[in-house]
This record gives sequence, C-alpha cells and structure tokens, in this order.
Amino acid sequence: MSTLPARAERRCHNAVNPLHSCLFFSPDLGAELGKLGFEDPSAVYFATRAAAFGPVGAGTVTATFYNFNPALVAEHVPAVWSVASPEQVLGARLRAADTTLRRLLGEEFIASDEMAEAARLALRATEACTPHARPLYAAHAELPVPDEPHLAFWHAATLLREHRGDAHLAALLAAGLDPVESLVSHTATGKGMAIRWILSSRGWRRTDWEAASDRLRERGLLVAGEEPALTDAGTALRAEVEEATDRMDRAPYEHLGAEGVERLTELGRGFLFTAASNGAFPSEATGR
Repeated sequence: MSTLPARAERRCHNAVNPLHSCLFFSPDLGAELGKLGFEDPSAVYFATRAAAFGPVGAGTVTATFYNFNPALVAEHVPAVWSVASPEQVLGARLRAADTTLRRLLGEEFIASDEMAEAARLALRATEACTPHARPLYAAHAELPVPDEPHLAFWHAATLLREHRGDAHLAALLAAGLDPVESLVSHTATGKGMAIRWILSSRGWRRTDWEAASDRLRERGLLVAGEEPALTDAGTALRAEVEEATDRMDRAPYEHLGAEGVERLTELGRGFLFTAASNGAFPSEATGR
C-alpha cells in the first residue's frame, strides 16, 4: 500500500524530468558536441544519451532506446565513438547542461537556496532507485554526482528519468506495443509529439507509421481515420501502461516521503515555468 497521494510520483516526474530533457533541445548541446567533431543531430543524441554505457554498439542502443528505427541507430553507432570517446562526450554533456540551465533559469535561480534544496531532495529520492532490469538508469548511476547544486539536480533528474523510462519500456512490452505502435498510441492520446517530428527524429517512414496504425486498429485500439485517435480499449490500455509505470517507479518517491515529494514537485514546477518562458522546448517537438 502506497503512502503517497494518488499519482504523486507521476506529478513529481512531470515537474522534474523536463529539467533533464531540455538539454536535448538546447543549442548548447550541439555546440559542445560540435567542438568534438559531431555534426549530425542524431549522432549528437545517440552519443549523448548512450555515453554512460561506454563505447557500445548499435544493439545496446536499439534495445535500450526502444522507439528508434534500428537502421538509424546503426547509421551512427558505433561510429560516434570514432569521433569522440564516451568520456569526452560526458564532459561535453555536463558543460552543456551547465550553460543550458544558467541560460534558462538565470544566475539568481542557479545560486538560490531553492536549487540547493531541490538537489538534496532529488538525490535523496535516487537512493531508493534499483538497477535490476534498468540498464540506462544503472549506467548513469555509476557516474559521479557533480559538486554544483544545479548540476547535482540535473544529474539526479537524469537518474530519476532513466529509472522511470526503463520501467516504462517494460510496461510497453507487457502491453504488446512495439516501438512504432508505442509512438502511434501515445500520439493518439493527444499528449504525444508532432508526427512529422517523430518520424524524422526516430528514423521511421510514413509507411511504418501507417502499418503500425493498421495493427492497432486490428486490435481494436485505434479508431479509423487519418488522425490517430484511441478507442475506449486503446485508452484503457494506455492508462494501464502509465499505471504500471507508476507502480514500478514508486520506490524513489516513497523513500522521499509525501512531504518531500510535494516540495520537490513544487520546486520543479517553479523551475519549469521559468525554463519554458525562456524557450526550453521548441514547438515543433510538442505541437500536433
């Protein structure tokens, strides 16, 4: 029995995770990786997120990133490690996180007691994260915690994001949703990313999207029509996926306690409002 209010862990994740993921929309990341010799945005993404694994091959990235076309992954991995080592990429990533957060939040927020408090709370939550069956979390958990509070907060947000993300992939597998079906059904909830952006960033073709849509319709999960929309059964299945993810991701937030979760959520929302006001998330990624 959970000691937390209903969906408290999800609300906290939604407040904290964007402070991790904004890095991947930041021009600072491309600039730092560009200094190492990276030019292609997909290569930047794969190298940045996979660097904690070490110089792995395409199979590891395909398995752990889940919804990317294996052909796109193989186009860039392991070639990215001939451009720069994982250690160099991790250093560039942290520098980009520093400049991104300073630009989006401002120096007053960076040096505030609230940022130091958020870092302490988020790191405390990560004490209850578990590595089994969570490869991306486990790889990142071996990285050192940065000294500066805003980077310690970003590091903790990364751990919490990957811990939940690994659980989410298990929930998608249990629901019988393959990579493209997962993308289509998520978009059909009305909360997903723009279809054109998904196809270009994940490496799938429109025919892949249409084939996945047909499979979902055959299962009674998607209604007929050009724009994806879920049936009642599809809505119920996506709700089950999110609820299963919540269950598997509850431990860090139970460890933090209801009061700590509420406070971290409050702090995260405050940071998020400021970051969003300063252009943290491009409209092409979020718009329909």
